[in-house]
Order: sequence, then C-alpha cells, then structure tokens
Amino acid sequence: MTRTDTWPDPTRTDSGLILSSIWRVGTTERQQAVVAAIVEAYADRPRVDGLLSYSVFVGADGDTLRHYTLWRDETAYRAFFAGGRQPRVDRIDTAVPGIERLDLTRYRLYRGQRVDPAPRPGALVAVQVQTPDEATARSWVDAVLDALDADRTSADGPPEGGIGGFFHISEDGTRVLNLAEWSSVQAHAAALAANGGSVSRGPLWDRVRAFPGVRQVGVDRFHLAATFEPTDPVDGVG
Repeated sequence: MTRTDTWPDPTRTDSGLILSSIWRVGTTERQQAVVAAIVEAYADRPRVDGLLSYSVFVGADGDTLRHYTLWRDETAYRAFFAGGRQPRVDRIDTAVPGIERLDLTRYRLYRGQRVDPAPRPGALVAVQVQTPDEATARSWVDAVLDALDADRTSADGPPEGGIGGFFHISEDGTRVLNLAEWSSVQAHAAALAANGGSVSRGPLWDRVRAFPGVRQVGVDRFHLAATFEPTDPVDGVG
C-alpha cells in the first residue's frame, strides 16, 4: 500500500462497501503515535486485496481518529478480517496500547456534491444523525441538499468555506453520516456561530432542523492524516 495525501472519493463506482469507525486514544500525543503506527502497519506493505482506499483523520478534539475505508465488496473485507487484519491490529496495539475502538458501521453513499471548481479541503466535519428508517434518512438528506441548492442562488450565497458533503446511510437505514469537506475547522465554526448553530439559515434550513424523526447525535471536526491506496492495482480495482 502507498501512503498519499489524497482525500477519499466516496463516489467511486468500483466500491461496493464503505466502512467507517472511531478510535479514542486520549491525547494529541497518542493520536500522532497511532497515526505513525498505522503508517508502519500499512505503508509500503503488500496490497490488501479488495481494499480500494483507507483514510485516517485526526480529530480536532485531541482524542479521536476517524477511519474511512472503501472496499470492492463484503467478500473482500471478510477475507481481510479473517486473515490479514489481526497482525496489523497487533502491531498498532503494541505501539500504542489502550486504544478504544468504537462504532464500526457499514454505509452506502446516498448522495453528495462539491462546489465547482473544488479546492482541496482543509478539514472534515462528520455530522451524524439518527433516523427511524431509510425512507426518513433519504428524505432528510434530500432536504439538506435542497437547502444547500437554495443557498447557491441566494443573495448571501453558500456558507463561506463549505466545499462539499457526502451523505452516507447505514445498511439498516437508521443512521446518516455526512462527511462534509470544509476549507478549515475555523470556517465551519464561524458558519455555526453566524447562523445559530446551523451552517446557514432560512425556511429550508428550519425544515432540516425540525425534520420529524431525525435527531442529530454528533458533529466532529478532523484533519486528514493519511490515505493508503494499492501500490499495484489489479484490473483497476486494487
């Protein structure tokens, strides 16, 4: 696998499985030590069959890391889990004991968009909401994107610093994970401060906030630490 500074592409058509999880490690020093251990465990090592992209993001909270992987399919992931995962986990845990691994969830990308032309993001904002079912999840995402589309034609324009957002729905339909790309952590914080806790304002955003059955459970900010991609892709799928 090759380490790059490439942001993941959730729209890849060759990906049949998206996984994301959170690790808690406690301090900024341990965050950096974990990243170094992950690099040692993955970079310049044999290709993991079916792993298209693995990105690690470091939380601005000084505690967490978010992991985001694109796999060819469930079969490829299960084969890695059965044979190739544990030696890497052991290597990381030896370097940094006491990692708390949380919230490994399978997702499908539902919708997403970026501004055009899109600058390189400087921060990832992970927005998590709970929904009663997939139909509600899809309707809520549609409402968010309707509000963003309206911002683009309004006099005030879209939120300053917002680049894009990719809305993932969990396999059971009860969770939405929006991986929003921003120019910086500060730009996202400024947008929230200017709009009463939302990235923008207006009737369509009021509808988003009051959407029946939807509950926001987390908003966390991250910086990209590393992405790992196949060194020797086979037939274009890793």
